[in-house]
Formats: sequence, structure tokens, C-alpha cells
Amino acid sequence: MFGGGTRYVETLNSILEFVDSYHPTTDELVGWHRGTFSNVSSRTSIMRRVRYLGKMGFLQQKGDGWTLGPSGNEYTQDHDTAILLQILCDHNVGLRSLLYALAVAPMTIEEISDQQLDTHPELGWSRGETDMAHQRANWLRSMNLVEKEGDLYELTGKGREFVEDAVEMWASPSTTEQSDPITASTYETVTYARAVDPEFRATALARYDQQCPVSGVDHPGLLDVAHVLSWSDYPAYRADLSNVLTLSKTHHAAFDRELFTIDADYRLLVNPTFETESDLLKRTILDRAGEQLPISEVGLSSKHLAQHNAALEWA
Repeated sequence: MFGGGTRYVETLNSILEFVDSYHPTTDELVGWHRGTFSNVSSRTSIMRRVRYLGKMGFLQQKGDGWTLGPSGNEYTQDHDTAILLQILCDHNVGLRSLLYALAVAPMTIEEISDQQLDTHPELGWSRGETDMAHQRANWLRSMNLVEKEGDLYELTGKGREFVEDAVEMWASPSTTEQSDPITASTYETVTYARAVDPEFRATALARYDQQCPVSGVDHPGLLDVAHVLSWSDYPAYRADLSNVLTLSKTHHAAFDRELFTIDADYRLLVNPTFETESDLLKRTILDRAGEQLPISEVGLSSKHLAQHNAALEWA
């Protein structure tokens, strides 16, 4: 977008107001850009941005004239930033995952570019290319969700508020809890199925290189996002990436049932009452008791682990 790194929203508002008022031809729209923004003359550059707004539904072309598209009509009713963010997220995979990642720590533009590619390789950027990373960071800056301090981009208070709600709000399907009692002799198991924002899940899996650090399982379809401080008891940490592990479905269940845990030094601790004849569970849990897991660089909070373990009598 023209106008500078923190003025994307202002620029968008100006374009939408002009198009809504005048329904310009392509030539008139190009001429308006040239007259409105300094150092803007290239028709190719202008039309690239116009097509981008068309892809997101802000603008649409009818013959040689331009009008507001469905997204443009929706947004201009109140110019609500929340609606704008929803439109941007709907059309730009990875935008929310960037917010989740920035909630852990500030990042340089090069780190933002790498994070986006690591989490969403389908974006197809070249390693080292930062143009698209700048575009995304500047949209978030323009909405006051991100600010820049020196070379680092970090979340604002408004950005943190969005992250706290997004993991549930953007879940698809909506967050649900299902109870399915299975009785075997005197034992009953209740299973819970809960959906989270797919981009939160993708961000968590990328931080663990798409692999369970306990079992070595590396198929995304067999991996879960496990919360150290539980989802139900600690809602404030639901969207905290330093509070989540990527575990295989079996090991997620074993962790939630307190058959093993991880201490503040990232060593695997096993519940002394845990007995099994399963070769898999023996090899990946029992035989690894006391072993330090390769997760010290992931950013898993040792504080959260200590708090979780304090509630375990055996830990």
C-alpha cells in the first residue's frame, strides 16, 4: 500500500472513499493515485495494488469502472478495525500465526519472514525475501496491533488482547466439548474434543519442527497441541505458545492423565505408578525417565512447567 508503513489503513480508507463516491474508470483511478500519493507514477505498480484490493473483495471492476466489492461495503459501514482484521485474515494465511509468534517475543523483519515460511510453506516466498513480511507487519502496525522499536516488531496491548481471544474465536469448527463415556470393567474414560484456531495449531507445530519430542511422531495428522497449564483451568494461557507442547495423540492423553510430565529443566519425569506392557510406551516414556528432551530452544516456559508439576503429588 502507498502512503508509508503505518498508514495502510488510512490509504485504504482514502481509496474506498474515492471509489465509492466517483465509481472511476481505470484511467481515473490511476490518475487519482498519481495525484494523491507523492512519487507514485507507475501504472503497473498502481494496478498491482488495485488488483490486491480486488482479490480481498474491497474493490470490484464492472466494465471499465470500479465500485466497492463485498468486503469494501462491509468495512465502510463503520470502518471497524475488527472487521478489517477479519477480512485480512480471511484472505492472508499466516497473519494470525504472526501475531501468535510475536506474543512470545519481538522479532526482526527477517525473523518474521522466516516464521511465516516455517509455519506456512505454501506461501512460497524465497528465503531471505522480506517484501511480503514488511507488507504484513505494516498492516498490523497500521491497525495498532504491532509497533516497531528499532529493528524489532512487537505486539501492542491491543495486539495482545486480540491474541488472547483469537485461539477460540478463530477455531474452525467452533470450539466444542464432547463427552463420550467408554466403560471397561470399573473404569470410565471421558474424551474431550476441542478445536483451536488452525493457525495457532500450525504455529505451535512449526515451533516443534512438526514432531513430538517424546515419541518422535512426525505426521501432522497424528499430533496435538497440548497445554501445560490446562485449557479449562487457565483460560489466560490458552493462546500462550510458551504454554503448549506438540505431542502425539497417545502422548497427549498420557500427559493429560498425569502419567508423565516434564520438569523445569526439560527432563522427562514418569509417574511411579505407571505400568504398561506396550513396547511403544515403554520405549518412549518409561525407558526415558530422567532424560532431557530436546526442547530447550523452543520457548516452553519452565515457570508453567513448575506450576503444573506443583499440583502433582508424585512429581
